[in-house]
Amino acid sequence: MAEAQNKNVYRVQGFTCAHCAGKFERNVQAISGVDEAKVNFGAAKLTVFGSASIEEIEHAGAFENLRIQPDRFRAAAEEEPERPFWRRYLLLLLAGAFLFAAIVLQYRLGEDNLLTILSFAASIIIGGSGLFLTGLKNLVRLEFDMRTLMTIAIIGAAIIGEWSEGAIVVILFAISEALERYSMDKARNSIRSLMDIAPKEASVKRNGKEWIVDVEDIEAGDILIVRPGQKIAMDGVVVHGSSAVNQAAITGESMPALKNLRDEVFAGTLNEDGVLEIQVTKRVEDTTLAKIIHLVEEAQAEKAPSQAFVDQFAKYYTPAIMLISLFVMIGPPLFAGADWNTWVYQGLAVLVVGCPCALVVSTPVAIVTAIGNAAKNGVLIKGGVYLEEMGSLKAIAFDKTGTLTAGKPEVVHFASFGNAEVDFAHFAALEHKSRHPLSAAILKKADLDGVMYEKINVHDFISITGKGIKGTIEGKEYAAASPSFFSTWSSGFHAADIKEQVEALQRKGNTVILFGTKEKILAISAIADQVRETSVEAVKKLKELGIEKTVMLTGDNRMTAEAVGTELGIDEIRSELMPESKLELIKDMRKKAGRVAMVGDGVNDAPALAASTIGIAMGGAGTDTALETADVALMSDDLKKLPFTISLSRKALRIIKQNIIFALGIKLAALFLVVPGWLTLWIAIFADMGATLIVTLNGLRLLRVKDR
Repeated sequence: MAEAQNKNVYRVQGFTCAHCAGKFERNVQAISGVDEAKVNFGAAKLTVFGSASIEEIEHAGAFENLRIQPDRFRAAAEEEPERPFWRRYLLLLLAGAFLFAAIVLQYRLGEDNLLTILSFAASIIIGGSGLFLTGLKNLVRLEFDMRTLMTIAIIGAAIIGEWSEGAIVVILFAISEALERYSMDKARNSIRSLMDIAPKEASVKRNGKEWIVDVEDIEAGDILIVRPGQKIAMDGVVVHGSSAVNQAAITGESMPALKNLRDEVFAGTLNEDGVLEIQVTKRVEDTTLAKIIHLVEEAQAEKAPSQAFVDQFAKYYTPAIMLISLFVMIGPPLFAGADWNTWVYQGLAVLVVGCPCALVVSTPVAIVTAIGNAAKNGVLIKGGVYLEEMGSLKAIAFDKTGTLTAGKPEVVHFASFGNAEVDFAHFAALEHKSRHPLSAAILKKADLDGVMYEKINVHDFISITGKGIKGTIEGKEYAAASPSFFSTWSSGFHAADIKEQVEALQRKGNTVILFGTKEKILAISAIADQVRETSVEAVKKLKELGIEKTVMLTGDNRMTAEAVGTELGIDEIRSELMPESKLELIKDMRKKAGRVAMVGDGVNDAPALAASTIGIAMGGAGTDTALETADVALMSDDLKKLPFTISLSRKALRIIKQNIIFALGIKLAALFLVVPGWLTLWIAIFADMGATLIVTLNGLRLLRVKDR
C-alpha cells in the first residue's frame, strides 16, 4: 500500500538513445527522496518510487534536455505542438552554414588560414555545444558514454589540427542523433496511435437531457448515446438499440459484430448503423483500450534474452574500446617509432567508431515495433521474452470448448424415458445451480420451451469437477452428468438401449449428458458445440509454419473429442481430462518437445497455461483475467491470429540477429582499417551513424508484417 501511494509515473520527451535513458535513470535514482527509479525507454516512461518534483526530475535529465509530464491517459494521447523545422534544428543549420563557409574558405585560402580555422571552430562549437557540455561533465565523473567518447575525439582532432574532420564529425553526429530520435519516435508511435482510437468527448444522457461531456468526467452508470458513424468512448453494455460495431481496433476482427441488448462493447470501437444507448461500466483509465495500452507499454520494458545479452555485452564493450583506442594512440609511436599525430588521430577515430549506440538500440527498436504491430492486429504480447519464445515453439496444445469450438453449445437432442415435462423441469432446475457452459445450453432450451424450473427447490447441490452435478429435489437425489459418471453411479445406465443411444450420439461429435437417479436414467440430452471455421485454417497454417505437434486437451468424452479433432486435423487427441491431468500432460510435453504453448480461455485452464512455455488466452477483450494472467492474449476469438503472431515473432528474431551481427560486424570492419592507417574520423562517424540508422530502419520493417 505504501509503495503504491509513493509511486508516480511520468512521460518523458526527448530520449535519443538507450544509453542516455540508462544515465537518466541513474540520475533520478540519485535524487534525495527517491527510493527507486525505472525508465522504460521503449514507451518513453519513467516510474518513480518515493518523492521527487518534476523540476528535480527534469534537472536530472538536463544533459539531454528532457521534458517531463505526468502520465495520464488523456495527456498521453495529446502530442505537444510541433515546432517549425528551422526552430528545431536552428543550431544544426547554423553549424552547417559555418561548415560550408569553412570548406569554401579552405579551397580559396588554404586549410591553415586563420579565417578557415575560425569558421571550422565556429561550426564545431555551435553544432557540438550540447554534446561538449554533457561530454565534459561525464569526463569529470569518469562516465564514458557515447557523448564522452565523441567529445574526446573532437577535442583531440582540434588539438592535432584536424579542424575540418572535427567539424564534419560534429555535423554528422548531430544529424545521426536527429534521425535516430525520429526513428525511435516512429517506433513508439506504433503504440501511441492506439491512444487516438477513442474519442475525447461523448454524448451522455443525464436528467432526460443529452450533454457533450469530456470522457474523464464520465462515471460508471452513465448512459452514452452513440449514433451511426460515431466511435464508442467507453466500455459498457447495450441497454437500448442494436447495431453492427466494428471492433477491429480492439480485437483485430475484420467483420463487424452485431450488438444487441446486454451485449458488451469497448471504447475505441466504431458504431456502424444503429443508434445505441450504452451503460458505462468502467472509467476512462480502466477501459479495455487503456489496459491494452498500459500492458503493451509495460511489455516494452520487459527485456528479451537477446536484449539482456546486448546490455551485458555493452558493459564490457565500451571499456574494451577505450583500451584499444589508447593502445592505438601510444603503441605504434612508443614501440615502432611511428608518427604521434598520425596514430593519435587513428586512436580518436577508434573512439568514434567504437560508440556502442547501434549495438544498444539493435534489439529494443525491433521489440517495440513488433509488440506495437501485434497490438494493432488484436494480439497482446506481454513482453520481449514472450515475443522471442513464440518464434521458437515446437508444439501447441489447445483446449477444445471455446477455443477450437465456438464455445456456444446448443441442445440438439433431448429424449425422456418417463414424463418429459417433469423430467426436463427437474433437469433444468438442477442445471440452474451450475455455471458450466453446458448448463447454459440446457437452460436456453428450457426458456425457449417455456419450462417452469426456477421455482423448483434444489437441496444439497454438489458439483463434481469434470463429471457433472448432483442435488436433491423433493427428497430424491438426482444427477446430471457424463455417461462415465453414470456408469459407476447408476444401475440404470447398464440397459443396452441406453448405451447404444449414448454411443450413437457421441459418434456424431455430440457431448452427452444423462439425467436420472441411482436406479434409472430419466432423460438423455446431446449438446453440440460447432467447430470454428477459423480453427481449421489456423491449424493448417500452423503446420505449414513447421509446428511439429498439435494436441487437443478436453474433458469431453473420447468419441466427441475424436470427431472434433479429426475434423481439424489435430495430431493428438486427449479426452476425458481433469484440470490436473491437463497440467501433467503439458509438463510431459515440455520434457519431450521443449517449448510448448497452451491455448485456452485464461480462467478454467489456468494451471496448464501457467505450466506451458507460453500461455495464450482466447478472447482477451472480454475478460480482465485473460488480459492479466496470459503471456499472450488473442483479443478476439480468432485462432488465425496465432499463425500471424508466430510469423511476426520469427521475423522479429531474424531482424534482432541481423541487427546484432551487423552492428558488431561494421565496427569490426572499421577497426581493421586501423592496421593500414586508413581509418578517418569521418569514416568512423559514418560507420557509427550508418550502423545505428540501418539497425533502426531494419527494426521498423516489422511494422509491415500483416495479418493475412
